[in-house]
Amino acid sequence: MEDFLSFRKMITPLIIQIVFWVGVVLSVIGGIGMIISGAGARFGGGNQVLTGLIMLFLGPLFVRIYCELLIVMFRINETLTEIKHNTGRREE
Repeated sequence: MEDFLSFRKMITPLIIQIVFWVGVVLSVIGGIGMIISGAGARFGGGNQVLTGLIMLFLGPLFVRIYCELLIVMFRINETLTEIKHNTGRREE
């Protein structure tokens, strides 16, 4: 609890996982919505269907890449903190 209150323990990686799943769900819903909207259009719906398909498949991929980049930043922070802790022990 002390690590949590002093901001030594990060809760953001858990929040990033939640953001990932919300982003995936929104990408899939948005892609399906665009496909349905484009299929129901009288004229020019082909672009919407194509955009919906692209969003359906590439949306979750881009959300995953974004979340992984955020997690990498936090892992770098954890590793640097561990290195600092280990280096401090050797100097004593």
